Amino acid sequence: MRQRQSGNAPVLLRAGERNADNNEMVRGINHVTFAVRDLEASFRFYTEIVGLRPVARWYKGAYLEAGKDWICLNLDPETRKSSLREYTHLAFTVAGADFRAAVERMQAAGVRSWQENKSPGDSFYFLDPDGHKLELHTDKLQNRLEALTANPPRDLILFSDC
Repeated sequence: MRQRQSGNAPVLLRAGERNADNNEMVRGINHVTFAVRDLEASFRFYTEIVGLRPVARWYKGAYLEAGKDWICLNLDPETRKSSLREYTHLAFTVAGADFRAAVERMQAAGVRSWQENKSPGDSFYFLDPDGHKLELHTDKLQNRLEALTANPPRDLILFSDC
C-alpha cells in the first residue's frame, strides 16, 4: 500500500497499485565507486578516519567495506577538484553510541564539514579529500517516515511496504 496526500493528509494506496513495469529485479545497492586523485590519501582517509575496513588494494584502486556494503576507490586523473554545489551525498550508518566519538575523531583530523544537520537523527556532513559529500548518520528510514507523516509536505505519497 502507499499513501497519496490529499490536501495536507497523506492517502494510503495498496502495493498492487504500483506501476506494472516495477518488477523488483533490483535487490539493493551493490557498491559505490569514488573517483580519487590521490589513492594513498583517499585510502588513509577512508580507513583511518572514516573507519572502513580495507579488503584489497592495487596501483589504481582499492575495495573497502562499510558494514555489509563495499566501496571502490578508483584512481582517475579526471576527478573533480572541489565538491559539487548540489545536495547529492552518501551517508554511512553509525550507532548512536558511537556517533559523538566518530565526529570528534573526524574533527580532530581536520575533516571539513559541508552542512549543518537539519533533519531528524544525528548527522555529521563532511567532505573526503576529493570533495565527495558524505554523511555519518544514526537514524533509520522508519524514523524519517514518522517525521514526514507528523508534518506532511505537499503531495506526499507513502508506500506501506516500505
